Amino acid sequence: MQIDILVYDGNDELDVVGPFEVFRLAGELVKVRSRLVTLRPQNRVKGSHGLKFKPDAYLLDEGQGAKKLAKRKNWPDVIVVPGGGWNNPGANQGARLQVKLGDVPAFLTIARRSVDTLASVCTGAMLLAEAGVIGKRAATTHASAMADLAETGAEVRSDRVVDDGDLITSGGVTSGIDLALWLLEREFGRRIADGLAAVLEYQRWRPGGTQP
Repeated sequence: MQIDILVYDGNDELDVVGPFEVFRLAGELVKVRSRLVTLRPQNRVKGSHGLKFKPDAYLLDEGQGAKKLAKRKNWPDVIVVPGGGWNNPGANQGARLQVKLGDVPAFLTIARRSVDTLASVCTGAMLLAEAGVIGKRAATTHASAMADLAETGAEVRSDRVVDDGDLITSGGVTSGIDLALWLLEREFGRRIADGLAAVLEYQRWRPGGTQP
């Protein structure tokens, strides 16, 4: 299973690092490959709190529009979209800026036709909503952005992770770890996911509450 985490300036660091570590640990046990990708060439991505990431790959050359990806053949199985910066409208970065720029939502609109699963952490759900991926489907996001998500027509739930088949959304920040563990459980079984949670010394979320 190939998993791409789509990073951009102003994304929340833990939205990225939480799932990334889970997936990389999983890759030592099962057939999971994960990487950080940007939409266009970028040497470094700066998170909302200043941490800099070095992406593994990019999807489009400079000057190419998202429609160029329509002919792409080597799509990942899963794309994870982090959030960040949504609740700071004045900041010139983050998910809210990406909505205004439009390139990331345009990419996600195309990607939904070719990947098995689109997933979001925190306010990454707002990018999926802007792309038309969520529509009236069940979804969640950071508590502070639930009203915004509801305004898009989504069926907003307060669960930490909402699995709607080819769409998985999670709540704020640390819930990205739960999203990653849930995705791995869905694909490889509970034993793998529980084992990873034990290595991370993390109390898992499960439907109905946290795992004892």
